[in-house]
Parts: sequence; C-alpha cells; structure tokens
Amino acid sequence: MSCRKLLQSIALPVMLLLGQSVFGQNRIVTGRVTDSIGNGLAGVTVTARGTRVATQTTNDGAFRLTVPSSIDALIFTSVGFATQQIPVPANNSMNVSLSGTASSLNEVVVIGYGTRLKKDLTGSVTAITTKDFNKGSITTPEQLIAGKVAGVQITSNGGAPGSGSTIRIRGGASLNASNDPLIVIDGVPVDNSGIAGAANALALINPNDIESFNILKDASATAIYGSRASNGVIIITTKKGRSGKPKFNFSTQNSLSTLPKEADVLSPAEFRAYVNAHGTPAQIAIMGQASTDWQKEIYDNAFSTDNNLSVSGSYKNLPYRVSVGFLNQDGILKTGSLQRKSASITLNPKLFDDHLKIDLNLKGAINNSRFANEGAIGNAVRFDPTQSVFSANKRFGGYFEWLDPNSTTGLRKLAPLNPVGILEEREDKSDVKRSIGNIQFDYKLHFLPDLHVNLNLGYDVSKGEGTIVVPDSAASAYLRSPDAKDGGVNNKYLQKNSNTILETYLNYVKDIKIINSRIDVVAGYSYQDFSTTNYNYPDNTTDGFIISQPSFPFDKPENRLISFFGRLNYSFQNKYLLTGTVRRDGSSRFSKENRWGWFPSGAFAWRIKEEDFLKNSRTLSDLKIRLGYGETGQQDGIGNYDYIARYSLANQQAQYQFGNVFDSLYRPNGYNPNLKWEQTATYNAGLDYGFFNNRISGSIDVYLKKTTDLLSVIDQPAGTNFSNKILANIGNMENRGVEFTINTQPVKNKTTTWDFGFNITYNKNKITKLTFTNDPTFPGNLVGGIAGGVGSTIQIHSVGYPKSSFYVYQQIYDKTGKPIEGLFEDRNRDGLINNNDLYRYKSPDPKAFLGAYSNVNWKKWSAGFSLRANIGNYMYNNRFSNTGVQRNIIDPLGFLANGSRNLLETNFTGNGDQYLLSDYYIENASFLRMDYINVGYNAGDVVRRNTSLRIGANVQNVFTVTKYKGVDPEVSGGIDNNFYPRPRIFTISLNLDF
Repeated sequence: MSCRKLLQSIALPVMLLLGQSVFGQNRIVTGRVTDSIGNGLAGVTVTARGTRVATQTTNDGAFRLTVPSSIDALIFTSVGFATQQIPVPANNSMNVSLSGTASSLNEVVVIGYGTRLKKDLTGSVTAITTKDFNKGSITTPEQLIAGKVAGVQITSNGGAPGSGSTIRIRGGASLNASNDPLIVIDGVPVDNSGIAGAANALALINPNDIESFNILKDASATAIYGSRASNGVIIITTKKGRSGKPKFNFSTQNSLSTLPKEADVLSPAEFRAYVNAHGTPAQIAIMGQASTDWQKEIYDNAFSTDNNLSVSGSYKNLPYRVSVGFLNQDGILKTGSLQRKSASITLNPKLFDDHLKIDLNLKGAINNSRFANEGAIGNAVRFDPTQSVFSANKRFGGYFEWLDPNSTTGLRKLAPLNPVGILEEREDKSDVKRSIGNIQFDYKLHFLPDLHVNLNLGYDVSKGEGTIVVPDSAASAYLRSPDAKDGGVNNKYLQKNSNTILETYLNYVKDIKIINSRIDVVAGYSYQDFSTTNYNYPDNTTDGFIISQPSFPFDKPENRLISFFGRLNYSFQNKYLLTGTVRRDGSSRFSKENRWGWFPSGAFAWRIKEEDFLKNSRTLSDLKIRLGYGETGQQDGIGNYDYIARYSLANQQAQYQFGNVFDSLYRPNGYNPNLKWEQTATYNAGLDYGFFNNRISGSIDVYLKKTTDLLSVIDQPAGTNFSNKILANIGNMENRGVEFTINTQPVKNKTTTWDFGFNITYNKNKITKLTFTNDPTFPGNLVGGIAGGVGSTIQIHSVGYPKSSFYVYQQIYDKTGKPIEGLFEDRNRDGLINNNDLYRYKSPDPKAFLGAYSNVNWKKWSAGFSLRANIGNYMYNNRFSNTGVQRNIIDPLGFLANGSRNLLETNFTGNGDQYLLSDYYIENASFLRMDYINVGYNAGDVVRRNTSLRIGANVQNVFTVTKYKGVDPEVSGGIDNNFYPRPRIFTISLNLDF
C-alpha cells in the first residue's frame, strides 16, 4: 500500500470522528405541547432528562430547546397535568399531549411552614393564582382577589390613589383589637400597623410580582400562626426564577379614570328658589350671581400608567428573577397623586446535589405621594352654588370665602371653606420607602433525606417622611397663631418601622409502606421583633412661628413575639387524613402571668372518592369531607404597655410654672395588669366535590367562630384607676356562616374554553357578652361618630345584636309616607322621647355576599367579567342627615350653604338634634357591582420568532345596581360621609414576552 493511500485510509475516519465531535455536541429540539383536545399549553416546563437544561413553552405551547446530543428524552411538567417523559425522535421534532390530573387536585398549596397537595388539605384553604386574578388597573395586591374567595370580603377604602382595602375573613373576630388578617409575604409575616405617609402599607407591594394567594380561613389551618391568626391568614407568594434561558416580560397599562356619579345636591336654580322662599331679605341679599358646580371644580379625569419589566431564567445552576416597576397614578380629586418605583430580586439555587435549597427574596419600593385634602369633598357638597370660585379680594389666595369684618381673621366662623382653595392651597407630600426580604435555607440531611432543616431569616423595614405646607394666606390656616399674627403651616413628620424575624423548624416526611401510611411532622421556633420610632417636630406657621413644641423628640415603642409550634399530618391509605397543630406564643404586650398562650387545632378529612365503591367512577372526580376545630389568639391592636402602671410626659397644656420657666410634668396612665389574649375557637365542616374530571368543582363549608375574653372598653369607678375607661377582657362574640363555591368549565374544545365561577357567603354576627356580670340594663358601647352634632354616634355594640348595629329613633310618617319631623315612636310608653326610646335597627354588615366571574377564550381572543354583590347591608346616609335640612342651607350664623336634594323630600328644618338619629336615614345598601369587563387578543409572535404579544382593554367599576340614594353603597363601617368616590377606569394594556 502506498503511503498516500495509507494516509487517506487513516485520515478519512479521523475526520468523520472529528466532524461528529464538532457538529454532534448539541442539537436543537423543537415542538408543541397541547392538552387532550389540542389547545396549546403555556408555561409547561421542558427539561432535558438528567440535566438542568430547561425552557418553558410560549402561549401557544411551542418550545425550542438546545440539548446535548447524548440526551435521549425530555420531561414535560405543568401544574394540573401528569408529568410525561418522552423520547427525542431522530428528526428532533416533537408534538406532545399532556393529560389532566383531575384538574387542580395535584396543585401545590402553600400553608403555614410548608406546602400540601390540594387533595390532601384538611382545613379550609383557598388558592388563587395569576390566571384567576382580577384584571385592570390594580394598585394594591388585595384587589387582585376581590370577590374571588367565599368568606373573604374585600372593600376598597375609596378612590384615592393607593388607598387600599378593608379585608374581613368570616366577619372578623374582635371589637376593639384588629380585625385584619395576618399577611405573610414569602415567609415574612408583615406588620399591619401602617406606615406614616402611606395611605395603605400594601400599596408598597407591586401586584405584578405576585404569583399566588393562599387564604387560610378556619382555625385548623391558621392555628399554626397562633396569636395572630384569629382573623385568618393570607399567604402571598411572589414569582420565582425558572430554569432555562432568560425570558423577558414587559407589560404596560394606561388608564383613564372618571367620576361615575356626583352627590345629589341642589342645583343653583333650586338653591335660589329655596333661599327666596325661606330666607329673610338679608339672607337673600348675600346670594351671588354665579352658577357653580363645585363638584366639577374639584374632580377631574385622571391618567395613570403602570409599567413593569422582568427577566427570569437561570445562570448555570442559579435560577433567578429580576423585576422593576413604575406606577404613576393621578386621583380624580385634583392635586392627589401616587408614584411608585419598585424592584424585586429572587434567587433560588440548589446545592450539594439538591440537598440544600436556598430561596432569597428581596423586594423594595419607593412611594412618592401627594395627598389631596379630602375635606374638599364635603365642602363641595355644602358650598353655596351661587358664588364664584374666585373673588375680587386678594386675601385667602383670591378664593371666595365667607367673611366677617368683626372676627379676628376676617373669616366667618363655622362657615364652610372654599373647596377649591382647600385643595390648591395645601401641599401634603410624602416619601415612603419599604423593603421586605428574607433568605430561607432548606437542608435535606444526607444521612437522613426524609428530614429537612429549615431556617428563615427575614425583615420588613420602612421609613415614612413628609411635609405639609399651607401658605399663610390660605383660609384654612389664616392667622392661626394664639396672637392672630402668624398663619399657614410648615410641618414635617418622620417614622421608621422595623420588623425582623427568625424562624427555624424541622420537617420529617416519611412514607411507611408497610402500613400504607404517610407522616409529615413539623416542629419549630419563631422570634419576631417589632419596633417603631416616631419623631416629633414643632407645629410651625409658614414664617417659622412655633405654635407648639413636642414634649419629647421621639419615642420608640417595641414589642416581641416568641413562639414554639408543631404540626403532624397523617395519611392512611391516601383516604383518611389527620392534622394536629399546636402553637405556644409569648407576647411582651402582656404581664408575666398572662404572657403565654396555647393555640391547638385538629382536623380530619375523608377522601371518599378513593373508596372502592367510587374510585372508578367516571362522573365523580373528587369527594372529600373535612372536619376541623382550632383555637387562635389576638394581640394586634393592643397597646405595647397597656398592662404596666406607667407615667408619660404631659403636653404643653399641663406644665408647672417655676418663676418664668414652665416645666413639663409626668402624668399616670390608665392600665390593666390582667390583660390577656382574645381567643377565638372555630368549628368547621366542609365538603369538597368535583365532577367530570373536575370540570365542575367546588366546596361547601359551615363554620362557627366563638371569640372569648373579648377586649372591650369598660368604665372605671372614680379613684380605682388613672383613667375613667380601660380596655379589659370581658366580652364574647360569635360568627356563624355558610360558604358555597362552584367553578365550572361548560365549554372545552379545540377553539373555545369557557370558565365560570360563583361563590356566596352567609355570615351572622352576634355579641353574646359585654359585662363581667349579666346586666340587662346596660345598653352597650356607643360607636360610629357622625357629622351634624357634637359627640353624636349612630351605632352601638350590644349583647344579643350584631356589632355596630344602628342605634336610632323609630320615625313616624304621615299618610303619604313622608317623615314627620321630630315625631318618633315612644317605644317604652313613658310619654317622653329620649335615649330610652332608641332601638337597635339593622347592621352595616351584609347578611350575604357573593362573587361571580366568567372567562372565555376563543382562538386568539379572550373576554371576561367579574361581579360582586352584598345583600342585607344597611348604610347611615350622613350626607342626607347633615346637609338635607333648612338650618344647613340658611345658617343663622350668617352664611348660606348647599345641601342634599333630600331636603325637598322631607322639608326638615333641622331644629334640635334628635332628627340626626332617625331610622329614616338608615337605607338598604344592598348592591350588585360589575367590577370589571375585559377583552384581549393574543397577537402571537408578530414582533419576532419566539415572542408573544397580548393586547387588552378593560373597564372597571362598570355599573352598580342598588336602591341606596347616596353616591356609593359600599362604604366600610356603614356611615356615608365625605367618601372619596371610586372612579370608573378605562384601561388599555400591552404584554410582551420575549
């Protein structure tokens, strides 16, 4: 053989081998993942078997993955679908169909200190994920789930930017302590006490970063959180990084907010006619020549934009997600605005062959707000519509005001101030910073992999500061110094909050196959410290004159909570489930004798569907019975030092003079050394059901909550304490109710899916004890202050009635149904109309509330809506009672004021004050509200390949059906006065994945 041929024979196979080595190292696998009927599945994780190489499918189910040539199979996983391992074909093209696993039964639900499969839950727990969130312009997180969960009532606090909501789970459990649920964000129980300069603390959390809400409602689920769980627990989990190449998401929402309805007041023509008919010549003479709609002067259309950018993926073995957000929202009440800049980082590495899992979560936000003076809302209702906005007088900023040349300031006392001047001449600005973060280590022991050691270190810190500036020419602060020489406001405030937590627990999970059982045991310790620093500053006029000095520069209240907890979950034959928990809490808010409390719970569930007689049923896909009992506590809302005999520094009005020097004194405070936990015992029975592979699913729950040692304000005999009223544990209260939920998918085919859900809750509240001994003569504790009288209240806490029942006179009507002024039913027949004739009438809380939603997807189009309703709630119309009387229109103090058109129906003069407590002003405020309606279009990869563009339009607060005559029937607390109206919002959105 010649040398040339020998070289060729050697070189040829070598080159082929090299070619295979060079070109065969990686290959690109493409394909599409669908469900059983051919619809593309988004978000399916596609992983190369035996590696961390992974990606996720796009909105139409497509994927593209570069894998080593040695990979022979891909693994496909998605929540609600069975995991599949599919060999990679020679042509590297795959079409995969995933089958459902009885819908959501295999979803992982986050509970206290761990997770459970939904099918294994024994308590009343509801999970809401991103696909179920409410749509539209959402500023605060809780609005994402309004109306979505049975037993959870979420009422927005009004239409101001970032105003937040009042959240009640199964009616609340307290009268004087907090009724807010405990909120846990990524393992950090956050402080609900509020932040100076922020309308709502949750407004500093970007809703776009949230992945899911898990709501724990009954005590068997919440008792693991012990003394903070009487009002339920909401666990918020934020979005995490995922394995695979970086994926970017950009979303933008641009919204226009409008005023849906004005308060119904006298028009300028009606006002003139009324004054001409009832006023004196002097009163008629002070009417102006203008026709001003004061509500139009203070409200305006408002624009907002919400923009978010995120990237998620993995760097080598480090999954990550990074996001930034910018919100700029103007309020419909002029001068109000909110600007939020937010950022979050999550890192989720796994080390030591996946034995050590680390979750790092960091979130931060900066809110810059300008708060509109909401006093302008009430003044716009009352201000004389015949006057112009501006006057020829340059004083008071040029705004028209009611004048009195004989007064020190030149202003007429008690006359309403110009609402436009109130808004424009006050600059109330704040800068609030908040950061929530934690690092959590979960270590699976190498020598005992069934045992995990978990350590969670977290914090929640915030700083709120701001300034309030009012010019010295403004009527609201004109010549306000004691000598009437200086005016205006130039003040500032500062508050710092710190909440730190250390928690560690052991988690042992073991399948005991010999007895067909599984145990899951948790035992842990928790330490949480809450600290607030309030800085005090002088009250200054615009030119620096000091109205008052603080007694001390700052104070730093602090409290700690130390806990030991444990839980046992036991499953037998995957049919019989037992859960037992116990928590022992110690709080610095109580004396040593009452500092520690035990909070146990137990629950049982029977998965009837797994029994032999139902296991093979094609119709029934889920049937489970749940029974639970638990005890939880309450300490939020109690002062840090209320149990201690203590002295505090008095204010400047209580100083002692030594010569020319005035020294501040210390004064004793009222205290109660016997303060202890409020305790709530909850009984719960539930049924979970599902039909046709859970295309119809839901639950029914019946519950009874009994709160004992209820904190209530009681009178103290003279000389027995340093206050005439103290907080004491003397009351009992109960809530009982029924919850029903159904979720359906009536249509599911290759082109169309339709999801529909409905929930309804019935809740009955009753106070059962308010005094140490039974005292039938004790009427109750008066609450619910109203405008129009000095110290007037309209509600009462009474034994045998719902909390905050209206406490009113029974109005008598003439033959035409018109109320007769000053004529009330003499209920005790003593010939007198006095406080003994007041009776308890209706409640501000609804007897039932419900929610409904619908989502339809047809090809690339989608549409949906959400409805909410309250049934049986009543409202005190304080605008009618305060402004709808002659005395308000033609004030004897020498000015005119507008008022409610209700005056034309009653013709009340407003003499005396008993009319304020008439049950005539208690109105049925039941309502049906369409929260939003939306439509969207998935344009797909119009930008470039492997991208997805979605476009949407949304309308919020679409309509409200109600008999209530005020602006809005949904006002937390049941007293309608000076309420910031909820806007109607029109939104255009764009969402791009790339």
